[in-house]
Amino acid sequence: MQFIDTHCHLDAAEFGGSQAALVEAARAAGVSRIVVPSVARSNFEAVRELCGQFPDCAPAYGIHPMYTDSAAPEDLDVLRGYLLEHRPVAIGEIGLDFFIEPHNRMRQEHFFVEQLKLAREFDLPVLLHVRRAQDTILKHLRQFYVSSGPSTSLRTGPSTSLRTGIIHAFSGSRQQAEEFIGLGFRLGFGGAMTYPRATRLRELAATLPLGSIVLETDAPDIPPDFLERGAPNKPEYLPRIAQTLAELRGMPLEEIAAAATANTLTVLPALKPSHL
Repeated sequence: MQFIDTHCHLDAAEFGGSQAALVEAARAAGVSRIVVPSVARSNFEAVRELCGQFPDCAPAYGIHPMYTDSAAPEDLDVLRGYLLEHRPVAIGEIGLDFFIEPHNRMRQEHFFVEQLKLAREFDLPVLLHVRRAQDTILKHLRQFYVSSGPSTSLRTGPSTSLRTGIIHAFSGSRQQAEEFIGLGFRLGFGGAMTYPRATRLRELAATLPLGSIVLETDAPDIPPDFLERGAPNKPEYLPRIAQTLAELRGMPLEEIAAAATANTLTVLPALKPSHL
């Protein structure tokens, strides 16, 4: 039984120099791959070096919406260089965040659209941060001719189309979930669904098509309910998070693991050559 953590900030300062132990513990728990997204130009190289050191880890490069205020236009040129020289599994973490105030909506949308253009140019999937911005994200995705159909795995349309990807830490409505699924995206579920009070999210995890769901930790963030307060999330906890999904859906954990892995490989096909 193997798992893929589709979103883990393994380079985060909270982990100090313990990455080797974290990767080993994750491997022992059955987590065979860890996708490590960047958040700004300042950590592109840290992510690249970390993923070069640990074969279990795969990089994604992108500029997070919360870092766009400090980003410079030339950061997009640096990103392009990393996409050319260090082919990642995705562009990410990118998107929109209208939750934290104040936020510069126009600036966020500018960097988001420019990175969608890079995703289209380099034929790469995207890892999307979407917080209180689901409808705006959907608007931009439709404008980029995202291929339709929940079973979409690769770009099959003309050169103007865009690969799909993952909606990280999905927290929208059922209607929004169905819209993303209809565009071919998978939805990331993690520690948030382990809290009994998260009734709406748990209902979605239990009833959305299993083929639309992938697993993530967002470590060290979004710690699951079973951790002590203040403890960092870790990729080794992914199977226990998946157990919650299995219980919510009334399915064996083995089936959840197999489905989530297959779903991930559909939208992040660059993960396939490794030892899965």
